Amino acid sequence: MNTEHRPPLDVTRLRASLGEGWRTFDVVDETGSTNADLLARAAAGEDVAGSVLLTEFQSAGRGRHGRQWTAPPRSQVAMSVAVDAGGVRPDAWGWLPLLTGVAVRDAVAEVSAVEAGLKWPNDVLVGEGKLAGILAEVAAPQHVVIVGIGLNVTLSAAEAPDPRATSLTMLGARNHDRTALAAALLRNLGTRIARWRRAGGADEGLIADYRRHSLTLGREVTATLPGDRRLDGTATDIDDLGRLTITTGRDSVTVAAGDITHLRPGPARA
Repeated sequence: MNTEHRPPLDVTRLRASLGEGWRTFDVVDETGSTNADLLARAAAGEDVAGSVLLTEFQSAGRGRHGRQWTAPPRSQVAMSVAVDAGGVRPDAWGWLPLLTGVAVRDAVAEVSAVEAGLKWPNDVLVGEGKLAGILAEVAAPQHVVIVGIGLNVTLSAAEAPDPRATSLTMLGARNHDRTALAAALLRNLGTRIARWRRAGGADEGLIADYRRHSLTLGREVTATLPGDRRLDGTATDIDDLGRLTITTGRDSVTVAAGDITHLRPGPARA
């Protein structure tokens, strides 16, 4: 594919603006999955905590439940980071994909002036269009969580592998500079992770920010839970472990994992 209108990431600029908390930094032209690469390095005994891996093209990108996602070269910010979760109790690790969503939202607003929202637990939306997806996986036996991010930048509607996808170009964003977006994302993410580690979980500011930008809270939803169980109700809260509370006609249920479908259109953000 012709990538002349999609310049490569500027590695020098990125290295100069990483922000706090990142120990190693690599950009590769192509790989199957940045998450899989960091998981493999961890499984081989490498200390990957603090590692950042970006790629210009991901041929076997993965979402939740092994769903495949492929986008044209240089059309996304595709990266994975390895988060040292030692010292934070495992039941608080569920906040990592949520705080990553906040960091993506803030970076996009800062660089491209697009106001996105958050769909629990791992999507960044504008209206009902998916702008970014997040995948968190534990690199056992290390106390490290690999967090993968795919942010659609110049993806066109014709190129999108899913009709629900959107991109900064499709939204008419003023700035499509992937280097600036990646740098802002790593700065915001590094700061959020540092605060999460110091607090031993979500701090009050993170919880407040997530609730403020949530597109799920207050919505009628269907949750598809492990074992293909289904729950219909209203999403009413996010608790201090990052779990979603769904209120049905009879009671309230706390959901730690599952796929959420929004049943009514929510307010658009622009």
